[in-house]
Amino acid sequence: MFITFEGGEGSGKSTVIKEIAKRISEAGREVVLTREPGGTPIGEEIRNVILEKANTSMDPRTEALLYAASRRQHVVEKIIPALREGKVVISDRFLDSSLAYQGMGRGLGMAEIYQLNLFATEGLEPDLTIYLSLDPEAGIERIEANPNREINRLDLEKMSFHELVHEGFEKLAKENPYRFVKVDASNRVEQVIESCWDAVEKRLRWR
Repeated sequence: MFITFEGGEGSGKSTVIKEIAKRISEAGREVVLTREPGGTPIGEEIRNVILEKANTSMDPRTEALLYAASRRQHVVEKIIPALREGKVVISDRFLDSSLAYQGMGRGLGMAEIYQLNLFATEGLEPDLTIYLSLDPEAGIERIEANPNREINRLDLEKMSFHELVHEGFEKLAKENPYRFVKVDASNRVEQVIESCWDAVEKRLRWR
C-alpha cells in the first residue's frame, strides 16, 4: 500500500506521519518511511540543490525538472521495490506537491506538470493521499515559532505564493475524492492524528 501525506508549509505532516507509521507497525505491517524531494542518496543531493536558500535565481522550470528527477530515482530505487515486497510505503509528499507548488504556485500549469511527472513515475499513483489543510498564514507562523524547524528556500516565498499552493491542494482534493482524504490541520495534533488514522485504518482493512 502506498500512502502519501500532502499539505502546505507548517501543516504538521512530519509529526503525524511518525505516529501513523508507528500504529501501522503495531498492527503487524512493515512500513517504509520516506520523503520528497529526497528518499534516496541521489534524491537527497537534488533536495539540497532545490531547497538551498542561496539558490534564489533558480528558474521555475528548472525547479520542476529537479523535483521530477528526484521523484524518478525515488520511485525506481525505493518505492516500487518496497511495494513489491508487500510493505506499506508512507511518503512525505509526492506528485501532488509538484502539481500544487510548481503547477499552481509557480504558474506552470497543473496539467503540464502532471504530464512531465508521468514520465518520471510511469503512472504510479498513491492508494491514499492524506491532505493536511491549513491556512497558509497559520502554517508560516508555526514555522517561525519553531526554532528546530529548518527554514528552506520555499519557506521564504511571498504569502501570495503559499496562497496559490493552498489553492492548488484544495483543487486536487476536490478533483480526486477517491484518493484524497482532507483533514483540518488547525485542530489539536491529537485530533489530527486520529482523523488520519481513521482514514488509513479503513484502507488497510481492504488489503
